[in-house]
Formats: sequence, C-alpha cells, structure tokens
Amino acid sequence: MRRVLIFINLVCSTLILSIIAILVSLFDRKGELIHGIARFWARIHLYVSGIKVMIKGIENIPETPCIFMCNHQSALDIYSLLAKMPISFRWVAKRQLFSIPFFGWAMKKAGYISLDRENPREAIKAIEVAGKKIKDGTNLVVFPEGTRSKDGMLLPFKKGVFTLAVRAGVPVVPVGIKGTYRLQPKGCLIPLKKGVIYINIGEYVCVLGDSAKEKVRLMDEIKKRIEKLLAQE
Repeated sequence: MRRVLIFINLVCSTLILSIIAILVSLFDRKGELIHGIARFWARIHLYVSGIKVMIKGIENIPETPCIFMCNHQSALDIYSLLAKMPISFRWVAKRQLFSIPFFGWAMKKAGYISLDRENPREAIKAIEVAGKKIKDGTNLVVFPEGTRSKDGMLLPFKKGVFTLAVRAGVPVVPVGIKGTYRLQPKGCLIPLKKGVIYINIGEYVCVLGDSAKEKVRLMDEIKKRIEKLLAQE
C-alpha cells in the first residue's frame, strides 16, 4: 500500500508541477521560479517516501559560480540535491530525460542541459552551452560517473565534464552522497524503504589552467575527495 501511494504521488506531482513549470516559464526567463517548483516537487516525494536528508559542508560552497561534481547511486540523488542544496543550480542530464512528456519539457524550460554521450558532436555543443551558463553566473551539478552505481562504489569518471571544468575555469566542488542506493537501487522506479540520506560537501578545487594534464589532475583529485567524503560518518 505504501509503495502504491508513493507511485501515485510521484506520477501526479510530476505531471501537475511540470505543467505549472511550463506555464511559469512564459514569464520566468531565468528559470528561478521553475527551479523552486522542482525543489517543492523533490521535497514532496521525499516526505511521502519517508526519507530524510542530512547535509554537511554548506560552508564549503564558494560565493562564485561553480561546478558541483557528485557520485551517482540512485534516482534519489536528484531529489536529495534539489531538496537540500541551499543555492540555485542547473543539471547536466542525459538526453533521454528530455524526451519524457511534460517532465522533459519542464526540464528544458528550466534551462537544464541535455547531454548525449553517444554523439560526440552533440556532447561538444552541450559543453559549450554549459560553459556559457557558468559565465552567466549559473551553478552546475554533474555526475562524472555518467550513470548510477549498482553497489555504491564509485565508477570510472567520464572525461567530458572535466573538459567543461577546465574550459570554464571555475571552482569544482566535490559532493559525496551516501545511502541512496540502499533505499532505491538502480532500476527501481520508487524507493523500496524509508531511511536517511547523507550529503557531504567538500572543499572546492581550483582549476589551474586548461591543459590536458590539468584535466587529468582535476579528475584524480575530485575522485579522491569524493571517496573521502563517502568514507565519512
């Protein structure tokens, strides 16, 4: 019965709030109101699912635009970040999400960035769009693994988001998200049980140039920091 209630809430809230977001986009050119609607949507889903989110390290968020790089364990990562991150941001998300009726349309209106990793030309365009948004003062959230981990262990990082980082030259903030894969494993549409999710925000890393060596250094450093954040209590 609980899972049925969660599913009904998710479907109804997604449909209704997506329609509202599309209508709001007619006069919300910057997408801030739409992002607020997304926060509300995430909080409703977590509340109905019986999930709490604890966040640490907010003081590590820089005052300048930045890129948040997070590990990816579950669809719950998205809800958790929307519900608890104290600043506005935009996602770099896989292209398939944007084709979902209403939900995908609302994502596009909100200014989220579509990334097609199977198409190098389109991936380059996405990096250019993301770079422009950062220069315009927008914070970005990306998942460098590119897909969700089945067991909570970090997967190899994709190079594309680090190309974006060195081109943008803004601080990169490592974020460790713990517990989501136990509550909603990859492949599950809704959470299987109640619980607590932990978000640990680490100290940001400065980008030192735009060379190939810097991209490798940045990738290694961010991975080490996320691993440490996941090891914290």
